[in-house]
Amino acid sequence: MTIEKIKEHINDVLEETDFKNLGERKVGKVRDVYIAPDKITLISTDRHSSFDRVIAHVPFKGEILNQISLFWFENTKDIIPNHVISSPDPAVLVAKKCKPLPVEAVIRGYITGVTGTSLWTHYNKDGKRDFGNFILPESLKKNQKLIEPLFTPTTKFEEHDRALSPDEIVQEGLMKKDMIEEVERVAKTLFKRGQEIALKHGLILVDTKYEFGIDEEGRLMLIDEIHTPDSSRYWKAGSYEERFEKGEEPEYFDKEFLRIWFRDHCDPYKDKILPEAPADLVAELARRYIEIYETITGKAFEHDFSQTPLERVTKNLS
Repeated sequence: MTIEKIKEHINDVLEETDFKNLGERKVGKVRDVYIAPDKITLISTDRHSSFDRVIAHVPFKGEILNQISLFWFENTKDIIPNHVISSPDPAVLVAKKCKPLPVEAVIRGYITGVTGTSLWTHYNKDGKRDFGNFILPESLKKNQKLIEPLFTPTTKFEEHDRALSPDEIVQEGLMKKDMIEEVERVAKTLFKRGQEIALKHGLILVDTKYEFGIDEEGRLMLIDEIHTPDSSRYWKAGSYEERFEKGEEPEYFDKEFLRIWFRDHCDPYKDKILPEAPADLVAELARRYIEIYETITGKAFEHDFSQTPLERVTKNLS
């Protein structure tokens, strides 16, 4: 899809939903979640969240994220059952009700990142080597591939997520030892599968997070989303080695340019009203979401332009 076509439909977005017949509604950063007695309906909107608030609405984003998750759920269901029941609309997932585990399973295949919680920051700036369940060697370089993927779980339901070792998770009573060990085993297996498939499509799956739950039969289930560009970091495989040897940053799927624009034009944490995101930047972000969808799935992105996203979702859910 050309950038001109995207600009024509820059306002063709799903901002929010309010269905009365799907159950109790809970509004997340990106998804509207409806909780019924026997199932959950997750509707991925086109909201784009940064700075703990919605900063823009990006055309096609919701359906792309949902479709990427469905692709990965289908390609990993032999590893662990997932919560998918059906997808009556490109932006909608009907799922089994599960009790979420209180820990997110974060898997890292490379040492990278710039935030205060990133592995590279802890290693390079803080000088940390012992992370409880693993010890990193000396002389690692930023963006270097790790000998094997690392399991770095974090808490989920706290105001600020904390990184904890599996032993600390058990000691704090968050999960039992056999369960956290099973979560680690499954998460690493999922990540290996993700890396293998991504590499066939010219991408490196750098790191990701998984969420798990327990279904009514007591089975461990993969829930939420999997290997989307919002929950994972991808680099382009073809140029990685050369750029790493030169000390250059890898080619990656970048959404940071929109955050930078807001930081340059307002105080996005404090200003009550934010300026409207430039249409050119929003269109470019939509184009990048389309590009990564097509790269990961190997399919051309198709969108129904005959009706608005809300009209389409309403019709398909009826």
